[in-house]
Amino acid sequence: MLFTTLQFAVFLSVVLSLFYLLPKPARRYLLLASSLFFYMAWNPKFVVLILGLITIDYFAALWIIHRHGWHRKMALLVSVAANIGLLGWFKYANFLRETWLNLLHPGMPVVPLNIILPLGISFHTFQSISYVIDVYRGEQPAITSYVDYALFVAFFPQLVAGPIVRAREFFLDYFNWTPPTAAEWRHGCSMILTGLIKKLVFADQFASAADRYFVNPQAMPGGIPAWTGTIAFGLQIFFDFSGYTDIAIGVALLFGFHFPENFRRPYLSASVTEFWRRWHMTLSGWLRDYIYIGLGGNKHGAVRTYANLMATMLLGGLWHGASWNFVIWGGYHGAVLAVERVVWGRGVRKGWIRVPLVALTFLVVNVGWVFFRAKTLAASLFVVESMFTGLDGATVLTPVQLCMAGGALAVALAEEYSRLLTKLTHAPAWIRTLAAVLALFVLELFTASDQSLPFVYFQF
Repeated sequence: MLFTTLQFAVFLSVVLSLFYLLPKPARRYLLLASSLFFYMAWNPKFVVLILGLITIDYFAALWIIHRHGWHRKMALLVSVAANIGLLGWFKYANFLRETWLNLLHPGMPVVPLNIILPLGISFHTFQSISYVIDVYRGEQPAITSYVDYALFVAFFPQLVAGPIVRAREFFLDYFNWTPPTAAEWRHGCSMILTGLIKKLVFADQFASAADRYFVNPQAMPGGIPAWTGTIAFGLQIFFDFSGYTDIAIGVALLFGFHFPENFRRPYLSASVTEFWRRWHMTLSGWLRDYIYIGLGGNKHGAVRTYANLMATMLLGGLWHGASWNFVIWGGYHGAVLAVERVVWGRGVRKGWIRVPLVALTFLVVNVGWVFFRAKTLAASLFVVESMFTGLDGATVLTPVQLCMAGGALAVALAEEYSRLLTKLTHAPAWIRTLAAVLALFVLELFTASDQSLPFVYFQF
C-alpha cells in the first residue's frame, strides 16, 4: 500500500477518523490492527515473521530486567541473533552463496535461491535491536505491555522505510500523549503534501533520466552522460527517500507522534562528514551509537578511529544491499570520512569557502552513487572511468529536468538560510491557503507518471 495511492488515502482517512472517535484506551488496539493490516496488504504471510521478532524482543527485554549476570547477556544475544539471523537469511543468503560458489567454481553460473525480501525488514530489525540494547544498557525501561511494544515496532508510518525511531522517542509521545495542535495539524498536512511533490513530481521525473542511462551505460559513452545520469540518480534518491520520510513524519504527527528529522538539505553539505549529519540522519545516528561507539569510537588512537569509521561505513553499505557494489559504496564513504578527519577534523566549514566545498562534496557523493545505482561492478567501473576521461557526449537531463534541479536548489537555499517553508506554516491563513492550492496545482500538473512507482528504499 504505497503512500502515493488513493488506497492509502482512504486507509489513512478511515484510521484517523476512528482514532479520534474511539475512547483513548481503544486507540492503541486500533493503531496496532491498522499497522498489521497495512503490512499484510503487501504480503500477508510475512506478518508471522514480524510478530515472531516482536515476541522474541519483547520477552528478551523483560528477561534482561528480571535477571542478572550472564542471563541478561544471553537474552540480549538471543534477541540480536534472531534479528540479524533473519535479516541475514532473507537479505544476504543469495549474496553469500553466490560469492562462495564463485570462489570455488569461478565462472560457473549460479541459480539464486527463491527468497522474497520481507518489506521493511532492514528498518524494523534495527529499531528492535536498538530497543533491546538500550534496555540492556539501562537507558530504556522495558515495555511491559505486549501491545504497546508491538505498536512501537509495527506503527505503519515508519514501518517500511523509516525513519528509524528509537523507543525513547516513540514512548515519550505514547505515554504522554496529547492531541496535535492546530499548528501541528497544518505542519503534518504540509509535510505530507511536500513529500508527495518530492516523490511524484521530482523523484519520478529524475528517475526517468537515471533509468535511461543506467539501463545500459555502455550505450551512452562519455563524461557528460556519466555525470548527468549519476546526478539524475542522486536527485532521484534524495527526493524519493526524503519524500517518503516527509510523508511518514506528517502522518505520524496527525496521530500526535513527533518523529525525528531524517534529512536536512544534505546536498548543501561542505564535506562528506557533514553530509552524513544531514542524510538519513536516523540511520547515521544508529550506526554511530550501536556500531562506531560499540567498536570503541575515537577513544583508542587515530589508527583505531579510522578502522572503526571504515568498519561502520562498510556495514552501513552492506545494510543497504547485498552486493559488492554496496560494500564498495560503504568503503568509499568510510575512506573519504577518514581522509577528511586527517585533513581538517570534524568541524563545519563556514563563510564563502563553503561554496566550492559544497560543489566538491556534491561531486564526491555522486561518484559514490555510481556504485549504489549500477547493476554490476563492471558497469560501475565503466561509469566512473567515463566521468574522468573527458567531457564528451550529451546530457541525459532534459531542459525541464535541469530547470527543476535549479528550482530545487533555490528552494533548498531559501530554507537553509531563511527557513522559508517553516515560516510559511505560521503565515496568515490566506497565504497558507494560496500556497496549498499552488502545491496541489503543481502536483496535478507535473506528476511525472500515471503509475504509482515504488519508493527506492522499499528494496532495502
